[in-house]
Parts: sequence; structure tokens; C-alpha cells
Amino acid sequence: MKMKLSKIKIALVIVIAIGFASCSKKLDKYPYSSIELSQSFKTVKDAKTWDNGFYAYLRGSVYGIYTFATDVQADQLNASIDYGNRNGAPHRWNDFLADDYTIRDSWSGYYSAITNLNIAIDGYTQIVAQSTAETDSLNKFTGDAYAARAYYYHQLVLRWAKPYEPATAATDLAVPLLTKYDINAKPVRATVKAVYDQIISDIVKAKTLLANVTGRQGATHFNKDVVNALDARVKLSMQDWAGAKTAADLVINTNLYPLITTQAGLAQMWLNDVATEVVFMISLSKPNELGNSNSIYLGSYGATTKRFTPDFIPSKWVIDSYEDKDIRKFVYFAKLPIASQAGNFDDVYLVNKYPGNPALFTTANTNFQQAPKVFRVAESYLISAEAASKNGDAASALTTINKLRVARGLTALAGVTGDALLQAIKDERTRELAFEGFRLDDLKRWHLGFTRREPQNLNLITTGTQYQGLTIAADADKFVWGLPTNDVTINTNLKQNNGW
Repeated sequence: MKMKLSKIKIALVIVIAIGFASCSKKLDKYPYSSIELSQSFKTVKDAKTWDNGFYAYLRGSVYGIYTFATDVQADQLNASIDYGNRNGAPHRWNDFLADDYTIRDSWSGYYSAITNLNIAIDGYTQIVAQSTAETDSLNKFTGDAYAARAYYYHQLVLRWAKPYEPATAATDLAVPLLTKYDINAKPVRATVKAVYDQIISDIVKAKTLLANVTGRQGATHFNKDVVNALDARVKLSMQDWAGAKTAADLVINTNLYPLITTQAGLAQMWLNDVATEVVFMISLSKPNELGNSNSIYLGSYGATTKRFTPDFIPSKWVIDSYEDKDIRKFVYFAKLPIASQAGNFDDVYLVNKYPGNPALFTTANTNFQQAPKVFRVAESYLISAEAASKNGDAASALTTINKLRVARGLTALAGVTGDALLQAIKDERTRELAFEGFRLDDLKRWHLGFTRREPQNLNLITTGTQYQGLTIAADADKFVWGLPTNDVTINTNLKQNNGW
């Protein structure tokens, strides 16, 4: 495990020093640039410092490879002819290996965050609040920590474990489950059920501690609505249909996050980070508090040529799945000028969900910086509809999915039930959440394989059986990522996943 304290990245203020000892009286003093761990949990102000650090770390743990790597691996994209092997291994599958930086960095990033949270959750218990206001603040910071830990563990179990199946969850292996900081730990892998039980336990604690923290559009800190959105996402993964629907409906029924109904309004969300239907997003500011970017879809922009050089291009079937009257089609995608070794192209749609917010540009051209939208109310509608359908409540499922469809400019469905209704909900989920990091996990959860289908222009993409010709069977091994090679080598208690 990469759990050494030197990996901790509590931003802005705290560098923890451990094992600082000397027979010299001079060297017994704490260094000027750091403080000893036990000294970092004395006051509520200290807790706030840690809390600020959690959000700074979260800023670096979403978007970038944390979001687009699974979409690159799935079936909605084709590698361009100029993609330069960037993110090539997950796209090709066969040579996607456990020592790939995508796997290594994602695993390390999530566990480093959990290490910080474990330290803080223990440390907060040492702080004695001096007033009711301080008690409220300390509860808020502790609730943040539990919510964040639940979020990170859910990301880990999604990537490194089989999907939750009630019949096998108690024996299927997931990821190491660490809730206490131990620099010498070499843990075994916990079961899928054990990890989900911990996630739910953390969510319950977060709900209690954040019960009085109201939600708002574009919230940049955890609150009760964010925790309910997380709860819904987790319980959908667990096939807890009733629980998923209840949690999702709690978000929807606040009426704080109205679905956007115009193309202009939807464009404002993705271009300018207008947060009408965003439950939780990450705060960015230039020049020093920027995040990861999803730049692979547009690539570099030539200031002279005025053309883009994308690494990955949406497949034709993806574009064709949107009706022209669907307000998402011409927001999520745009025909932009492309320069490539095969020539210039002007009639190919590119993914345009992440063009970069002009308010965050640091030069004249885009830096592809966008406030990451971690939870949107549209996802809650999709969760509620799918959970209701799976639970046999077709009427509720149809009503809910139609609210989303109509908001996006589509005709309401009528008389659809059973498998046809469930498929309509899946299709709507695929359209609504395209390129937000859900596709591979959805295919895995639905036990579906795929064949990459017709590209928009064969001349613009890299071709071959591992590219546009790739076929992957349902439940193939690499739907579940391999544990990083270095971690398995160092910690011999870890059992590697099949196929890695």
C-alpha cells in the first residue's frame, strides 16, 4: 500500500512531521516549516484547516484520468489518427496492464485522500469545542470527512471490484478497507459487501452531522443534498432499488435544482459553469486553484491554424442517438475545425462538454478548465427511474424519465413497460451522462459487453481490431481494473484480479 505519510497532501498549511527525535535540545524543537501530528488537532481552527485541505485534494481527484479513462476504455469513442498513444492502453484493452499510470495514479490518489481523512476523523475527536458555534463547525467538518471517505471508497470499489451482486458480494474481493492510519499496514482485500457496508456507514454518519447544512445550486461543499445524491448513486450500485429511489427523490423533491429546458441554458452550464441543476461542483479559481482537465476531446488548439487536434472522437452511433430536437445534441457536441495528418476536417462532431470556462483562461486560448460537476440532479432523475423500474413500479419510472426527456426537448413516452421501459431509461442515461465517466461502470453493472461501431469518418481515426474493430464480451476481466503492480509486489497479502 502507498500509505506513507510523505504522500499526504493536505493542501495549503499542514506538513506532518513524524519520528522527529534527537538527544540535542535544539533538535527537539519542531521544525519551522511543519508541525508534529499531535499538535494539528488542538482547536476548531485546526479542523477547518484540514477541511480546506480535503477540498483542495478533491479538486485534484476528479476530471482528468479520474473521469475520462473509463470512457476511453468503453464504446463511445474512437482514437483519432493523431492521438499519439495518449491513453492508448485502456482504449485497446489487451495491453492495458496493471503497471499503467492510469491505474497507479488513480489508486494512489484515492488512497492518499483516504489516509488524510482517517487521520482527521480520529484527530477531530481530540478537539474540544468552546461554544455552540464551534460544535456546529466541528460537526460540519467531521461530516465532510465521512462523506468524502464514502465518495472515495465508492470510486475504488467501482474500479477495482466486480459489480455488487447480493448473492456473491460477501465473497467477491474488493479493495483494502482502511479506516485507521497505520504506516506499517499491509492489509488484505476486503469483500465487496464489507466495503459497501463501510460506505453506507460513513454516509449515515455524514447525514446526521450535515442534517442542518442546506443544499444550494452549485454547492462547493458537502451538504445534506450532496450526501443524498451520493447515497442514491451508491445504493443503485448495490441493487438497493427502494433505497436508491428514496435518496434520489430526496434530492429531486427539494425543487432547488430545476432541470434546464433550453439549449442556451444547457450551454451555459457546460461553458460558464452556471449551476442551475448542479448539486455539487468543485470550486476553481485562476491562477493557483485550477484542476484536472478533460482536454482529450478537443486536444490542443492551434492559435495560427484555428483548428483543434482531438485525441478521441465520438463514434457515429453516439451522435445518431440524439434527435435534432434534443437540446443536448448541439451542446454536448459541435462541428469544430480539425487539423490532422490526414488533412483538415470541418464536418466531424467533437465532444464539446468541456470547452473550458473563459473565466478560468490563463492565456488567450482555452486551457480546458471547467468546474467539475460531481453530482447533477439529472443523475438523480435517472437513478430514481431505473430503481423504480427494477422494483416493479413502472408508473413512477415512466413519470420520472419523462420529466427528464421533456426537459431536454424530447417527446414523453407513453404505454412503455417492462424491459422496453428499462431499456429506454438506460438509453436516456447513456445520452444524458455521456463522457462524464459513467459508461464503463454502467456496462459492467448491466452485465453488457460491446462492439465499437461505425466512426464518423474512417480517415480521421486509428483503425484495427483493438480500435474501431474491438469487441468485448460481457463481464470481461478488464471491466475490473488490476491492482497496481507495485502495490501487489510490496504487499504480498494482496491478491491480483483475474486477467492482470
